[in-house]
Amino acid sequence: MKLNPPDLNNITERTLAHYNESAEEFRDGTRHYDVSQNIEALLHCIEANPPFTILDLGCGPGRDLKKFSEFGHLAVGLEGAARLADMARNYSGCVVWQQDFLKLDLPHNHFDGVFANAVLFHVPSQELLRVLLELHETLKPRGVLFTSNPHGHNEEGWNRERYGAYHDLVTWRRYMSAAMFVELTHYYRPTGLPREQQPWLASVWRRLAS
Repeated sequence: MKLNPPDLNNITERTLAHYNESAEEFRDGTRHYDVSQNIEALLHCIEANPPFTILDLGCGPGRDLKKFSEFGHLAVGLEGAARLADMARNYSGCVVWQQDFLKLDLPHNHFDGVFANAVLFHVPSQELLRVLLELHETLKPRGVLFTSNPHGHNEEGWNRERYGAYHDLVTWRRYMSAAMFVELTHYYRPTGLPREQQPWLASVWRRLAS
């Protein structure tokens, strides 16, 4: 069923309201998550000379944004929830843009890498290609996009007060290819567990030179 503009606004407002209302709980609950594998997957694939310009898309309270900065990279955060954006600025010391994922305003050919960890699954399927194309355009030619999302069987809808789309690998590849990315690698997390205990699909993609 096609979502109209009021539907999309409702999805954005309800999802962001959830994160604003649970900002402290979310920060405390995710503070010690180890996503070093994901950070390394992005940095390893960037071909530019460091320091890299990195966009942490959906940076939340700034955990990973601070890590990129500590590594010496030029990191910028982007977060839709105002309270999380404030937390990220205070915690990381980095610039954080407060933007709605469905209304991005990004510079062209600017970033060496985009880190989209646990964020793009909030984009409704009908808007996903458009958003991916905007991320393609904000990367420099041959720049790298890292994504990690909870995977599923392409179901979509509300999980309490958060909207999500849970794609399988075949579908995710189709969206990414349509957005003119080429796959570098993918893996499931947490590592070392049976697939049924690995809810996260991580993948790394390169913007083709143009």
